[in-house]
Amino acid sequence: MFIARIIYPVEVLGPGKRIGIWFEGCPRRCKGCSNPELWVQQNQHDISTEHFKELILEIANQKKIDGFTFTGGDPLFQPRDFLKAIAFCKEINADILVYTGYIKDEIDQGLLKDVAVLIDGPYVERLNDGALIRGSSNQNVYILNPLFQNKYDEYFSKSRNQIQNIVTDDGVISLGIHNRDFSL
Repeated sequence: MFIARIIYPVEVLGPGKRIGIWFEGCPRRCKGCSNPELWVQQNQHDISTEHFKELILEIANQKKIDGFTFTGGDPLFQPRDFLKAIAFCKEINADILVYTGYIKDEIDQGLLKDVAVLIDGPYVERLNDGALIRGSSNQNVYILNPLFQNKYDEYFSKSRNQIQNIVTDDGVISLGIHNRDFSL
């Protein structure tokens, strides 16, 4: 599976302290994409399922995990690996939020069986209106697991978009939903 980043704690892409997982590969290449460096899969980011599990457990065994956020690239661009990843993560915490450029009705529903929250649709830069957790207003938020309805209702009522900057060995990664025309 092509995974470019696994970051903890991510506090701006869903409620609580989450493990953020950035899949690599996306055919859409949306204008203004916040992660254009993740459009193409790179061999150095190809990891085994076992290594993925080790990395997740390394965090989960030491920290409280409030949920997982899958983004990218596009996680659904790698459907088999995506299913393996979310099945494993669900054992740790079933609050699994997924960003995809695909529209919900286009997605094989088997891919969504373990997803708690789906944010669908391609990013459209001119529709970036600062809506909480969505990149652009054409995107929809679906609470697929009703067990999480109250948690997300509270999150939506009390939260606002924020940016979180993470310092890595390679520089700074700016997480969150950025304003239109943002550049680092």
